Parts: sequence; C-alpha cells; structure tokens
Amino acid sequence: MSTSATSSPLSYKDAGVDIDAGDALVERIKPLAKKTMREGVLAGIGGFGALFEVPKRYQEPVLVSGTDGVGTKLKLAFEWNMHDTVGIDLVAMSVNDVLVQGAEPLFFLDYFACGKLDVDTAAAVVGGIAKGCELSGCALIGGETAEMPGMYPAGEYDLAGFCVGAVEKSKILTGKDVKPGDVVLGLASHGVHSNGFSLVRKCIERAAGNLPATLDGMPFKEAVMRPTRLYVKNVLAALAQHPIKALAHITGGGLLENIPRVLPEGTAAHLTKGSWPQTELFAWLQKTAGIDDIEMNRTFNNGIGMVVVVDAAQADATTATLRALGESVYAIGTIAPRGDGAPVVVA
Repeated sequence: MSTSATSSPLSYKDAGVDIDAGDALVERIKPLAKKTMREGVLAGIGGFGALFEVPKRYQEPVLVSGTDGVGTKLKLAFEWNMHDTVGIDLVAMSVNDVLVQGAEPLFFLDYFACGKLDVDTAAAVVGGIAKGCELSGCALIGGETAEMPGMYPAGEYDLAGFCVGAVEKSKILTGKDVKPGDVVLGLASHGVHSNGFSLVRKCIERAAGNLPATLDGMPFKEAVMRPTRLYVKNVLAALAQHPIKALAHITGGGLLENIPRVLPEGTAAHLTKGSWPQTELFAWLQKTAGIDDIEMNRTFNNGIGMVVVVDAAQADATTATLRALGESVYAIGTIAPRGDGAPVVVA
C-alpha cells in the first residue's frame, strides 16, 4: 500500500528516538567501561547479556545483590547542570549496601532513561558511574539507555543501578554476634550523599537569595552535590584484618532507622551526642529547616555514612586500620541491652 500524497514517511527519529545518538553514546561508554574490567568478566558492554564468572578463590560463594537510584538529588543536577557526580552516587548506593553483608562488589549494571537523549549529558553521567565502579573494584558490564519521548520533561532523566557481589558463606555479616558492651564506630560521610534531598531542596527554596557562598571549604553547590562516599575498598581491607561484627550503611532513614537493621533482638545502640563533628552543611540544613537533633538523625546521615560494630577490645585497632586507609573514624556509641518498649537507637 502506498502513502497518500498528503502524508510523508515517518522515521523513528521523527517520533523522537534518535538511534544514531544512542549508538554514539555506546561508543563513548565503551572505553569508560573498559577501565572497570576485573577478574571474572567474560563478556561485557555490547551483548544481549553480560557474562561474569565468580572468581575461583571463593570456596562457598554466596551472591549478594542490591539496587537503588539517586532520588530527587537529580532535580538539582538538572537545575545546576551538574551531571558528572550523580553516577558515583548511583554506584555507591548499591555497592555500599552490598558491602554491609561483608560482600565484595563484582559487577554493576545501570539504567538511564530520558525523553530525548543528550549524548554529552548521558556520557557525563555514565562517566561518573564508571568512576564509581573503578573506585569500588567493580566491573561495569552492562546497562540500558532508554529514550522515551513524552515520558520525561526536556533535560531530565532517571537512573537506576544494580550491583551483584560475593561473600564466603562462612563470612556473611549478619550482626548475630553483636552484644552489649560492643563499640559503635562511625565513618564520616561526604555530606548529604543521596538521601533527604526533598528536604534539602525545600531548604534551598526557603533560603533563596541568601544561600551561603561556601560550606566546608567548598562552593555551596559543590558541597550539596558532593557524591556519596565509596567505603568498599577500605572496609573490605579492615574486614580482612579485624573481626567486625556488623556494618550499617546510613541511607534513607538516617542513623535512627538503619542501625537497627543489623542489631539482634534485645539490643540497642546508644549514640553519644557530640561524639562526631557536625559539618557546616548539616548545621546549615538544621538551622534552615528548623528541626531538632532527632529529626536530623532520622532524615540525613548527619555526618556518618557507615557504621561499624566491633568488640570493645577490637575498637582501637580497627579504628587505627581504617584511619590509616584514609577514613575519618569516630567512636559514636555503644551497644546496650534494650528494655521493653525502649527505642533501638538512643541518640
């Protein structure tokens, strides 16, 4: 059947999907992904599925998986045209979660969805993803770029990330051995990380026209957008040297909601107020939002991005190891018996 004289052929590009732009992005991604390759990768970017062989050094490997996004932090990335670090956030949110089980992240896949593909923006985002994988010793072996006209406003996109790690069955961290008297160590965060940004954006709106020029020695926008700290390599090194009992990644829900996830029934974490410094960024957020310490500790990481629980006899040695590796470590509390009806975290 021929087309009528009043109509012309419609291509996929006319419908809003640019296959050539997608191909161009893949070519820019390939060298970035190549830098993340590690043992176990059999086939990566370009195939219908990525192949990975669990390293033979594992005797009884247990696979640990995690998935996450970046949340409304992306709204500021769009507004401020800062796309090169949200990919690190995407990786960190999953690899830090996998780490909590004692697992080594093995490989990562990403999903990038937009209304109209801007190759430069997408390449900046994926460049951050590759950087996060490289810093975590995790291979970027696959992903999906979806161009969906009409689904997203111009200039906006969404991200999802998926990580698979492995841990020896005998070394899975469950928190079952945590007991009263154990010490709670806190590893400093790099700012807000990737949770609580709905409130961060409200604070920025409230203070519009009167935003601080700098916070914590950085331009304001840089301090706000500073990517999630990647704890993987340093904490895995500490795990290899010390009998760490539990780890907690401090994400949505803050200190008050995440620490209980790794504590056995009948125990509670008593955090010592003032045992770690409040950064200028968190002080500004608390003052601008007008919220108390409890709300800060259940909304943000509030300066502590990873919690490590150890026996009191191991606290000093574990702290020394982590500090030598570059972490800022604080003794932020102890484990205590939990009374009937008492909170799991007392801060």
